[in-house]
Amino acid sequence: MAHARLRGVVALDGPSGTGKSTVSRKLASALGATYLDTGAMYRAVTLAVLRAQVEPSDAVEVVRVVRAAELTMGTDPERPGVLLDGQDVGQEIRGPEVTGAVSAVSAVAEVRDQLVALQRELIGRALREPGGIVVEGRDIGTVVVPDAGLKVYLTASSTARAERRTAQDVSEGRAGDLDRTHADVQRRDALDSGRKVAPLRKADDALELDTTDLDVAGVLEQLHKHVESRGLLTRDEFAE
Repeated sequence: MAHARLRGVVALDGPSGTGKSTVSRKLASALGATYLDTGAMYRAVTLAVLRAQVEPSDAVEVVRVVRAAELTMGTDPERPGVLLDGQDVGQEIRGPEVTGAVSAVSAVAEVRDQLVALQRELIGRALREPGGIVVEGRDIGTVVVPDAGLKVYLTASSTARAERRTAQDVSEGRAGDLDRTHADVQRRDALDSGRKVAPLRKADDALELDTTDLDVAGVLEQLHKHVESRGLLTRDEFAE
């Protein structure tokens, strides 16, 4: 029998609530690849800034804190994880305080330079072993890996995205407030798309996939088709 494995980079970009994290992890798992959540990296350093009681708008102090922070990213899609100074902060970085501050921290050019360098290092390591990686974020196809074998820009209506984020908050034990989440989604869209450094946008050669009316299985079906059509699959032969 033959098992399909990913070779190369799949870049999944788009705003929050489009299903990037869920489908990225599932795609990576199905194709024997590693996985990188770059959004979690920005959230983790934002948490470091908040813990240091630094204003996210104070770029000089933000850079100082981020340079001193020790960030460790897990790339196993089954157990991705994120450590800040040796502490698991996977749940804490999803809280409203971090959500409210992450766009400001992410807009600092020196912060992006530092994290993009780390992202490229992790991607390079993954391409050596096991050979494939699914990377999600907002500037993967435009900045981090502009030569990715497949670039997909995920979209969905702001209403659908707010509903998904609220449901995720509730399922993970956080308070769910649909109106507040909808406002946060629209606010962050404006900030991320309008920033001067690496704004959120669709790469010229990226495929656009609207997930508003698709469930996870439907999105994965489309992604699998695109991965195969780009010739990014290899077949590992094995005997039962």
